Amino acid sequence: MFGSRTRPIFLSLAVASALVLVAGDVAWSRAGGGSSFGSRGSRTFSAPAPTRTAPTTTAPMERSMTQPARPNAAGPAAAAQPNRGGLFGGFGGGLLGGLAAGFLGAGLLGMLFGNGFMGGIGGFASMLGFLLQIGLVALVGMFLWRMWQARRVPQPAMAHGPQYRDVNGGEPPRGGLGAMGAGLGGGLGGGLGGGLGARAAEPSDDLGIGPADYDAFERLLGEVQGAYAKEDLSALRTRVTPEMLSYFSEQFAENAGRGVINEIADVKLEQGDLSEAWREGDAEYASVAMRYSLLDRMVDRASGRLVSGGDRETVTEVWTFRRPRGGAWMLSAIQQAS
Repeated sequence: MFGSRTRPIFLSLAVASALVLVAGDVAWSRAGGGSSFGSRGSRTFSAPAPTRTAPTTTAPMERSMTQPARPNAAGPAAAAQPNRGGLFGGFGGGLLGGLAAGFLGAGLLGMLFGNGFMGGIGGFASMLGFLLQIGLVALVGMFLWRMWQARRVPQPAMAHGPQYRDVNGGEPPRGGLGAMGAGLGGGLGGGLGGGLGARAAEPSDDLGIGPADYDAFERLLGEVQGAYAKEDLSALRTRVTPEMLSYFSEQFAENAGRGVINEIADVKLEQGDLSEAWREGDAEYASVAMRYSLLDRMVDRASGRLVSGGDRETVTEVWTFRRPRGGAWMLSAIQQAS
């Protein structure tokens, strides 16, 4: 159907399409794969505190089962002002309106019964005195009315203190990872210990994270990446939250649909430090910035042929771990650090 001249064009397009598909596979290389997903409890949609390992912006969550907190619903509408129409509406009703109505009513009744406008105090002087009384009551009433209205106007809420805290404010390190020094020795001890100067925004550690916790974080880093490379959902099930397991399952299905598998080896933590640790009810969270290197490549499932990657890669991510109080830590979120 197509001539010999057009065949090279279509062949080139086919090759380009294949390259695009392969490029798409790279997005799901390693656990995390350049995306940010999972849950950090009530802090899911707030950025983790910066650290020396991840001092710049952390990517916001792209996928999470946690629903964003809705802004506070608008307060009840102000009650409708009572109808103050009519002659004495300007006096605001109540006592002042009643007095004014009483004065005028007395004068009108006096006129009707033949006693003059002020009932016995006749003449022009009486009328003038009555008008002065009315004017005086009106002025006092208007003054009081404006004062009352001014008090009802809500005052603007003032923010107290700075909205952001300087994380490089010159104060000394606060212990935590810094207090451990070389006690952990290598691995997370050397890596996390290397980032000891970071001062996260308050609160930085409400749990008192210790050496056993840091050992667990480093171990989970290697075990999660290893189980991910094997697409071992059973191994992941005991190390990640159900939400994270569902995301990894989707990534495995996409890689399988493209006929590739992600091979990961030699995961080494180079540096890390604690960003935040806090408690919500019976759950405890810890967000840890980690810079690690690994061998990461994508290969063809059938032949084992290298499709992409293969060189040693260094990445920086913030991993959040969650546990029930007194339980084991599990991975609950991964965020990319720029």
